[in-house]
Amino acid sequence: MGDLGILHPGAFVIAGLLLNLTPGPDLLFVAARAGQAGHRAAWVATLGISAGCLVHVSLGALGVAALLAASPRAYAALEIAGAAWLVWLGLQMLLARRAPDRAPTPFPPRVAAPVQAGRAGSLARIFRDGLLTNVTNPKVALFFLAFVPQFIAPQAGRPGLAFALLGAIFVFNGTLVTGLLGSFVASAAGGLRAARSPRLTHAVARAAALLPRAIGVAFVAIGLRLALTHR
Repeated sequence: MGDLGILHPGAFVIAGLLLNLTPGPDLLFVAARAGQAGHRAAWVATLGISAGCLVHVSLGALGVAALLAASPRAYAALEIAGAAWLVWLGLQMLLARRAPDRAPTPFPPRVAAPVQAGRAGSLARIFRDGLLTNVTNPKVALFFLAFVPQFIAPQAGRPGLAFALLGAIFVFNGTLVTGLLGSFVASAAGGLRAARSPRLTHAVARAAALLPRAIGVAFVAIGLRLALTHR
């Protein structure tokens, strides 16, 4: 990847996987569909979201290439801003406190009777909703513009191609992670419906609540490393 000017590919993959594990609109959408309609719906929702990510990656590749051609200094500022954003995101997740009068958010988000989603029309709607959920979210576009350029050298000969390749790797890994998490939610929802165990539900909810803090520590470490590297 050195020929394309891609930096720290290992750190990119690790950070991307952690970001895909972070609770957000996309993950909640897949979890809700998985809890309602099972494994197939989880993967269809995941593919819809991944298709939306590819739209953002394509637009970001064009934008980054134009930015680097117009102003290398602006590109360097974008890299530093992205590293700072990772640190800020990690601190937010690490220091966030649950309100003392509120119980942990149930996980999976909905443990209700499963909805049949085997019909092609239902699955098509789930795919469409996942696509629109992602494409119409401006934070996703800002994320790609802040995150991916940190791993592309300013002197890269083909920054647009490097951005597209990194974006494709992120989307591929994200599809696997989100789809597997969706399948886990579908299985957990079915198990909780069958067991109806408050202790099991509480244990899963606590584990889900601790996950963002662990990811927050990793984000701070990766962001600091990238900031020092850029300096």
